Amino acid sequence: MARRRRRADEAAQPAALAALGPGRFELRGGLGFDDAARMLAEGDAAFGALKQAEIDLAKVERVDSAGLALLLEWSIAARQAGRALSYRNVPPAIAALAGISDVSELLAPAAAGGG
Repeated sequence: MARRRRRADEAAQPAALAALGPGRFELRGGLGFDDAARMLAEGDAAFGALKQAEIDLAKVERVDSAGLALLLEWSIAARQAGRALSYRNVPPAIAALAGISDVSELLAPAAAGGG
C-alpha cells in the first residue's frame, strides 16, 4: 500500500504559484507536506503586501492536510493584516477537507479591513 501511495504522490507535479496579473495568482500541482513550507514563503513574497489577492486553485492536482493548513494560514494572515484574500475554483478535495475540519469559513473571502 505504501508503494501505491508513493506512486500517486509522485504523479502530481510539485506545487507552484504563478502570477496571472495584478493581484491574481494560480496555484497548481500537488499541495502537501513536501511543499507547504516552501509555498508559505512563496505566497508571503508574492502577495503578502497586496491589499487584495485572488488565488485560482483549479489546477491543484492533490491536497492533504498540510495543503489545507497552508491555505488557512494565508487566509488568517490576510485577515489579521486587514487584506482581502479569496480563492477561486476550490477543488472538491479541498472543500471536503475543510468541511471535515470545520474550517470552511476560513477559506471564504473576507473584505479588507474586516476581521
